[in-house]
Amino acid sequence: MFTRADLEAREAAGLAPYATLSRAARGRAFPEPESETRTAFQKDRDRILHTTAFRRLEYKTQVFVNVSLSGGQGDHYRTRLTHTLEVSQVARSVALTLGLNETLAEAIALAHDLGHPPFGHAGERALNALMEGHGAAPDNTFDHNSQACRIVTVLEDRYPDFRGLNLTRDTLDGLNKHNRSGLGPPSLEAQLVDAADALAYTAHDLDDGLRSGLLTPEDLTELPLWAELLRRVPPAAPSLTERDRRTLHRELLGWLIGDLTRATHAAIAESGVGTPEAVRALPERLVTYSPEMRVRLRETGEFLRSRLYRHWRVEMQVEQGTRLLTGLFTALLSRPSMLPPGVRARAEEGGLPRAVCDYVSGMTDRYAAELHAALRPPVPGAGWR
Repeated sequence: MFTRADLEAREAAGLAPYATLSRAARGRAFPEPESETRTAFQKDRDRILHTTAFRRLEYKTQVFVNVSLSGGQGDHYRTRLTHTLEVSQVARSVALTLGLNETLAEAIALAHDLGHPPFGHAGERALNALMEGHGAAPDNTFDHNSQACRIVTVLEDRYPDFRGLNLTRDTLDGLNKHNRSGLGPPSLEAQLVDAADALAYTAHDLDDGLRSGLLTPEDLTELPLWAELLRRVPPAAPSLTERDRRTLHRELLGWLIGDLTRATHAAIAESGVGTPEAVRALPERLVTYSPEMRVRLRETGEFLRSRLYRHWRVEMQVEQGTRLLTGLFTALLSRPSMLPPGVRARAEEGGLPRAVCDYVSGMTDRYAAELHAALRPPVPGAGWR
């Protein structure tokens, strides 16, 4: 039977000198006994996995709306949950190769999208616009990164002695992607999760775009990353089969992960850092791609924005989700008696707009659609939409 001390000693002996060690975790806001058999970061990871917010990711949009608003959608497109799991897999794989703390990377990856509202980035933009005029910045804004921190520090109510999950400051710092003035770069594990996030959605959005038919193999011929991928892994036939698509997705992931791992290893070696503190003292991040791959990924991001994220069918879903959340927010703000008791209690503490925003942003696509449908007047045109 291995104790926490045994696991910490194994980390100290096996990880790179610039990795973040569990035994050197920077504490929690509310002191509490650590587990006898789990490291501090294992405890963080487990707490995140058991949250309500994590379970709700299963029914939150990645690109394609999870629940149909006006027509059928397949069950095989990525959701916010499956995206999170793919990010975790990439981050853990690279962390193992580079000698970083796999568990810390996993904890940050599992929590990094907890703050996403229904309907993806469209929902985020809608809630941010709706919060304007309700107080002063930053209280009158909404973004999913800040909301993830709010969920794990305030909104999850699971313990009698504190609000939130009382995660280590190392995990919380990894969720603080913005507002880092004076803090320097985050740990290498947190930097890795940022890179794994972009890597995962680049690969799986191309895959989902092809699966949906919104992107065709002919569309992708103008994309340099795709052209190079086809040279590396020629399809079996001119027409891209289902097996070809899966093979190309797998090979693309391997190619991107390999480039990220090699370029980051070289950057760490060139920097000369030997401790986690030295990493955080640097003015720039060390987790990176090769210069050639950075160009390819920038081109791919521009391609996805213009050809997939702004495809007219996706834009229809964006508009539907925006109108739906606007209607819900407006109705609940104007009639707070419709809010559950716990949400009304938070309104007394932090103000009604923020409480409504927390409530709506925590909904799944499905629940938001069902609640909106229940509130719509039975006679067309008789009331808000």
